[in-house]
Amino acid sequence: MDMRWLSCSRPLLGVCTFFFLATAAFLGHVLLHNLAVVPRKLHGFSQVPKETYRAHQQRASGPGPQSCPGTASTQCNVPPNSRFDCAPDRAITQEQCEARGCCYMPVGWPRGSQMGQPWCFFPPSYPSYMLGNLTPTDMGYTASLTRTTPTFFPKDILTLRLDVLLETESRLHFTIKDPKSRRYEVPLETPRVHSQAPSTLYSMEFSEEPFGVVVRRKLDGRVLLNTTVAPLFFADQFLQLSTSLPSQHVTGLAEHLGPLMLNTSWTKITLWNRDIAPTPNVNLYGSHPFYMVLEDSGLAHGVFLLNSNAMDVVLQPSPALSWRSTGGILDVYVFLGPDPKSVVQQYLDIVGYPFMPPYWGLGFHLCRWGYSSTAIIRQVVENMTKANFPLDVQWNDLDYMDARRDFTFNKDGFGDLPAMVQELHQGGRRYVMIVDPAISSSGPAGSYRPYDEGLRRGVFITNETGQPLIGKVWPGSTAFPDFTNPKALDWWQDMVAEFHAQVPFDGMWIDMNEPSNFVKGSLDGCPNGNLENPPYLPGVVGGTLQAATICASSHQFLSTHYDLHNLYGLTEALASHRALVKARGTRPFIISRSTFSGHGQFAGHWTGDVWSSWDQLSSSIPEILLFNLLGVPLVGADICGFQGNTSEELCVRWTQLGAFYPFMRNHNDLHSLPQEPYRFSEMAQRAMRKALTLRYTLLPLLYTLFHSAHTRGDTVARPLFLEFPLDPRTWTVDRQLLWGEALLITPVLEAGKVEVTGYFPAGIWYNLQAVPVQPLGSLPPQLPAPLKFAIHSEGQWVTLPAPLDTINLHLRAGHIIPMQGTGLTTTESRKQPMALAVALTLSGEARGELFWDDGESLGVLERGAYTQVIFLAGNNTIVNEMVHVTSEGASLQLKKVTILGVASAPQQVLSNGVPVPNFTYSPNTQTLDIPVSLMMGQQFLISWS
Repeated sequence: MDMRWLSCSRPLLGVCTFFFLATAAFLGHVLLHNLAVVPRKLHGFSQVPKETYRAHQQRASGPGPQSCPGTASTQCNVPPNSRFDCAPDRAITQEQCEARGCCYMPVGWPRGSQMGQPWCFFPPSYPSYMLGNLTPTDMGYTASLTRTTPTFFPKDILTLRLDVLLETESRLHFTIKDPKSRRYEVPLETPRVHSQAPSTLYSMEFSEEPFGVVVRRKLDGRVLLNTTVAPLFFADQFLQLSTSLPSQHVTGLAEHLGPLMLNTSWTKITLWNRDIAPTPNVNLYGSHPFYMVLEDSGLAHGVFLLNSNAMDVVLQPSPALSWRSTGGILDVYVFLGPDPKSVVQQYLDIVGYPFMPPYWGLGFHLCRWGYSSTAIIRQVVENMTKANFPLDVQWNDLDYMDARRDFTFNKDGFGDLPAMVQELHQGGRRYVMIVDPAISSSGPAGSYRPYDEGLRRGVFITNETGQPLIGKVWPGSTAFPDFTNPKALDWWQDMVAEFHAQVPFDGMWIDMNEPSNFVKGSLDGCPNGNLENPPYLPGVVGGTLQAATICASSHQFLSTHYDLHNLYGLTEALASHRALVKARGTRPFIISRSTFSGHGQFAGHWTGDVWSSWDQLSSSIPEILLFNLLGVPLVGADICGFQGNTSEELCVRWTQLGAFYPFMRNHNDLHSLPQEPYRFSEMAQRAMRKALTLRYTLLPLLYTLFHSAHTRGDTVARPLFLEFPLDPRTWTVDRQLLWGEALLITPVLEAGKVEVTGYFPAGIWYNLQAVPVQPLGSLPPQLPAPLKFAIHSEGQWVTLPAPLDTINLHLRAGHIIPMQGTGLTTTESRKQPMALAVALTLSGEARGELFWDDGESLGVLERGAYTQVIFLAGNNTIVNEMVHVTSEGASLQLKKVTILGVASAPQQVLSNGVPVPNFTYSPNTQTLDIPVSLMMGQQFLISWS
């Protein structure tokens, strides 16, 4: 680990340098052992952007703080893109700006920017904290930070403690706290490391005054984090930490609607979970304060601020980023990668790897707000079956409830709901229903057990009088469970178990858990205090923290709602996960609207109340990709859209794309036209059926990818840049997606199009249309002339035919994917024989994997109740290697192997040494199709010559 100490920010630089070098030499020998102590002016900034470096020099040699920097033009000579806002809290006049000790220069609004450049900005000499008492520890370093001049925010904390932890080779962790008073910290369980890493991919430098941290990548000296670019703020309700960025290619900071790569031209992202239909430039349902930067060299790093308070994150073109939080502490992780895939895994090492969904959860789900009786649902299921559409999970929105109250069902349309769910089970299907967190409080005592029991146990969020805060949601007056309270976890578990004893449901859809509230704060309003009216208000929709939710000042077990609001969905997901394990004894299935970092450990996510529009179809791809990068791979958008009426063409194209969402559900609104697949023309139905058949055929691949996500922190759906970080043309691609490493999906996202252009990274990409989607089927007729069977790409854009019945799928050379015969449910499809699609490289090699278990049991890895097989191709042979085999999966039949990229017709094909007489070879597509009769769980060798 290398560390440099940057100092000397006063005049008399030569004297300072001499004194500093002498002191540093002594400290380096006696205290800091192997730390490189270098005077700030002399070394170590070759990679810092020029304007940042210039600011350093001005700060090092310029005058001290001044009351009116407008008189010192050199202090205000900061390039516009490098200006940091000195009036983040409100619009102020020049006089007010200069009274803050800041520079005032009006500028025009940059074209294409969400927000303007700051008119009032910090001069380089603006007072900040000073570093002192830097001391080595077992884990890294500790130091004190002191500020002598208060800021313009109330309740500055003038003395802070810095702890730097060199946790692993690729992970740096530092915290800035109040050493005298314990402040709220996010109650997320993170890894504890007890000794510092013996070697690291990063080096550190500290600036003494003004305090700052500089983190470099040792490999190339690139500065990844440089907090000296703007002053540090740490007041009671305003914390700001700014850093330069080494590149403008930044992703993360969910949840927002927009491209995968963020715009660094004056963009503000607000994190305060909110019930609002997906709209650009507003705070949406979830908060994930993590970003990843793709560096110009193809390397990548990530930064995670573990802070759950309301915050803004501001991006500016220098490029730079500022975190502005309204509370908590600064708890920062830096992940060195060095590649994007490693950054994701290192982030998930902190927040947790995704849960393993049940196999049936990867099938097709169907819902509608407006299924108002069991008779209607039975008819829907029958219609799906008659039309030969797969359906694994039938859902209910609010319609099933009695007076829209949780853990009830109405006796009019749903009197026989338990019997209907049993019928679904008998047909190999599952049932999931909506559960909102808000509990009806309006009935007389003794009339509604969840509320009565919750009151008795004291599980609800309370107001300033200590009584349950009462808001208004679907059932009317409601109280809100406090899922940070252990008593509430037990109460929720009991309510889930009691309802499951009546209605044997299979999963939970937890909605409205931002938490949403139809009144502002509560029915009685909110106290007029600093928690409701903080000195800094992030850019929240509605202009107040209590808009569409409960009072920020309300009390929870761990802290105030002001601190815990963004964790509400996460804590409900944890409570529901725990309850389902207890009630069902099998793998939980939960889909949640509100999320926070770490959500993927417990639940999946759907992207909320999207409109039936082409824009929202295309914007669903970056959202699905982003949540995979954030460790929530079980994610999808409402297919065909939730709000508004879909068109037939839109619904077909959305079903095609939705077949490759990790979570696939068609759901729409009570006020919109029904959009079940069987509602459309026969031509549209054929196209949708083809898409669903593709998904069900590929479910073994999808399940294996989820196993890799669960055990290794991989993504399931992933952006191209994750596999091809050295190709800058992949970095902004967010209208295509990959399944794992192997399968490239290029959907049509515009109306009236019968072709689509996609980017193909360098390599060979085989058109999966030439592979029989039914493993026992025969090869389709020869492909149409314009359709290329294989794309030999050097890294280029390719235009592909895409008639209405087609979504383009390409299999990457070097990979083997498992496939399976289909059925109308996964209960059926899991019994079907399997096939392998083998995509050879020019050297004739490929590799693949299959993970298989019973699809729903808990603890299969711990008990060894699974089968895992590796497939290898090379030298005209295909073999399987048994990683682990048990009875579950050992008897899977392999009936067909399709090999892509066989240059010439084989004379002979052998399966375990026995000639296969009825193989077929297509010279046009260079495809070898081999019927076999093998077992996946027994070693085999297939060869051709």
